[in-house]
Amino acid sequence: MIIRRLLPLLLFIFSIQSLSAQGTTPVKLTAQQKQDSLYLAEHYQFRKVMIPMRDGVKLYTELFIPKEAGKVQKYPFLMTRTPYNATRLHSRLYTNASFAKLAREGFILVEQDVRGRWHSEGTFSHERPLVNNADKKKQKQPDESTDTYDAIDWLLKNVKNNNGRVGIHGVSYPGFYSTAAAISNHPALKAVSPQAPVTDWFIGDDVHHKGAFFWMDFFDFLPRFDQHTPDKPATRTFGVTQSKNQDNYDYFLHTIQTPKRANTEFFKDSIPFWNDILAHPDYDNYWKSRNPLPHARNLKPAILTVGGWFDAEDLYGALKTYEQIEKQNPKTNNKLVMGPWCHGCWWQEAKSLGDISFGSATGAFYLDSLFLPFMNYHLKEQGSAPKLAEATAFEGGTNKWRTFNTWPPTATKEQVLYLLPQGKLGNTAPTGTNSFDEYVSDPAHPVPYQSRTHRKRTTDYMLDDQRFAASRSDVATFVSEPLTTDLTLAGPVLADLIASISTTDADFVVKIIDVYPEDTPDAVAAEGSRAIMGGYQQLVRAEIIRGRYRNSFEKPEAFVPNQPTPVRFTVPDLLHTFQPGHRLMVQIQSSWFPLADRNPQQFINIYEANPEDYIKSTVRLYHDAQHPSKLVVKVLPK
Repeated sequence: MIIRRLLPLLLFIFSIQSLSAQGTTPVKLTAQQKQDSLYLAEHYQFRKVMIPMRDGVKLYTELFIPKEAGKVQKYPFLMTRTPYNATRLHSRLYTNASFAKLAREGFILVEQDVRGRWHSEGTFSHERPLVNNADKKKQKQPDESTDTYDAIDWLLKNVKNNNGRVGIHGVSYPGFYSTAAAISNHPALKAVSPQAPVTDWFIGDDVHHKGAFFWMDFFDFLPRFDQHTPDKPATRTFGVTQSKNQDNYDYFLHTIQTPKRANTEFFKDSIPFWNDILAHPDYDNYWKSRNPLPHARNLKPAILTVGGWFDAEDLYGALKTYEQIEKQNPKTNNKLVMGPWCHGCWWQEAKSLGDISFGSATGAFYLDSLFLPFMNYHLKEQGSAPKLAEATAFEGGTNKWRTFNTWPPTATKEQVLYLLPQGKLGNTAPTGTNSFDEYVSDPAHPVPYQSRTHRKRTTDYMLDDQRFAASRSDVATFVSEPLTTDLTLAGPVLADLIASISTTDADFVVKIIDVYPEDTPDAVAAEGSRAIMGGYQQLVRAEIIRGRYRNSFEKPEAFVPNQPTPVRFTVPDLLHTFQPGHRLMVQIQSSWFPLADRNPQQFINIYEANPEDYIKSTVRLYHDAQHPSKLVVKVLPK
């Protein structure tokens, strides 16, 4: 009996040792985690298997199976397919209260290493392209959808006392595999939840935003990701020095310098995917083929897509996955959840992020009121999931959850926000002539994405204070008069700029900001924050476009120097109320460093550019009767 009660603690120690070998800081067990560990030991049995695929490749899979299966009831499978090591399921069940809650709900919990990763056999491919075949049962060439199909088939036949139903979920890269799972259309797959799903790595997820390379994350991510030897610690550095420079702005500007130099001087051609990025600077078939959504048709499982308004990696993926599934599958039970979260933060308490408080534990609301009802209904025929709204979204500014029959809401009305002379923002079109704001974009002094000094990209930059940027001469700022009533923006924003540049290429960053009244008390900030909230400029939404892609991501075009040119692009959706006394601000700049790599501001292959190729450009943003720059927003009536 004593040994049996100590087993979960021994398993936990094993999992922590495994994570420590991968460079993760060990975690000390809390009293609640010890209780969860004992619960797992008393109610679950652990099993690991190699599941054969149709081509003979075997995939490593871990299972936690309720001991009561068959005695009390039969249980459904709740599965995640991952490139991040299936053995992490141990530590999540013991250390994360949300995952422990899944165990108490009663599922056969399954985690599988995808093809070519960790303990699984085969060859790994980033976002492996799906085969265009609607019948995944008969498809001969394996892909991620057929691997899912084969895994489900095996589980149904080889794990006793299951109820014949399967649910799949996953965050980020596992979100991509969740989308691929839905496309498998296995008849036993009843519910799928792609969460922050990696979707389109050129248009808006992780690697690029509208053609601009988000290199900072991948410079750190790829060397670690490529070290997936199961039983050895991650020691290879691929030539990347362990820099003592904790200032990422300075490090990327003066040490790494360019994407080309990152490869030649640091990676030395040792990371294939970095080479692939550099070899495919435009939106060609390499990138298009990796997007699973064109295959997401005639889907049979119920879908619950989850995303975070402040997700730095895959905000685009969540919104686009819901949108495309809705468009291509009018009969599919397809729902959306968008909360005030960073990447995957819905599995945490999520009371706040950075300086901003959300007023409640939004992660608990997600799990108890959305995810579990969805899975319990479709996998156990329990609960009230049919009552879940088409879209459930958290409204910033007022800190409340709202439900909608469609997303974006159909009740919205378009409103135009014009950039006006003297840094003003208003609803009336400009009437003057030859009116513009001008700044010099200097690649030697790019605009930072955040004011604080840090080595790695933070989770809170997407709602951080922008006062540091408003004070720069290379950031154009436009601000409204104080509002007299609530202004709720819901849905995407169209940035419709008329700009000229003195060179042949430039980037454009558009930021939408909520300016707090000067008398706002500091007490409204999140617990532990030291922010001065009077006059706080909270970033609500921002997006970048590489100017050459203003008309086509497939066929880039140079600018004609000094010629007014339309630059139109969509800024991702938001749901935010600007309250009375607040002001709405728009900032526009031509760098966002080192979040995105610098544009040399010449129409050349940026991935072949050398430091001397980066030159200054004079940027003009026009706001006159002939060239009215504006933002088109969707306003939700009161």
